[in-house]
Amino acid sequence: MATTTAEETATEQVHEKAEQALGFVPNLITEITGENPAVADAYLTATGIVEDGGVLSGAEQQAVVLAASSYNDCHYCTKAHAVAGQQAGLDAETTETINEGGLPSDDRLKSLVRATRRILGKRGWLSDADEAEFADLGLERPELYEIVALVGIKTISNYVNHIADTEVDEPFQA
Repeated sequence: MATTTAEETATEQVHEKAEQALGFVPNLITEITGENPAVADAYLTATGIVEDGGVLSGAEQQAVVLAASSYNDCHYCTKAHAVAGQQAGLDAETTETINEGGLPSDDRLKSLVRATRRILGKRGWLSDADEAEFADLGLERPELYEIVALVGIKTISNYVNHIADTEVDEPFQA
């Protein structure tokens, strides 16, 4: 009789969570669970919490994670979130513009992308003037803190993909 180890059980649970959330187990999750299932679980759990309970819409969250992923030059996440962004309501031009380092034409998305890049560039050290500028654009601390959370979550996947050179899944290559 084969014995299942705690790590195998954890891997199976994470893969089930990914399957429920995404409809399949992406190569990123397979990569992480192959090395450390707890990190994959933390990534999926944090993503789900922010997606379900955040103040930003799905399209706005995707604009933020696209901006973070392109800033971090993540070959995997820029493709994955271009697809996810379009599923959330971003048009192809917007996802392409963000991935190329530009600003979307929509004022709200433009503000979110600008704030994301500034938070990344300043490593969170926003000045009072930065906060005032973003407040004038409708981005208060709840939105800024969600950007920080999304950047943190994306840092996990971006950096794992850099280390592992994760192969981009077929559904993300469209």
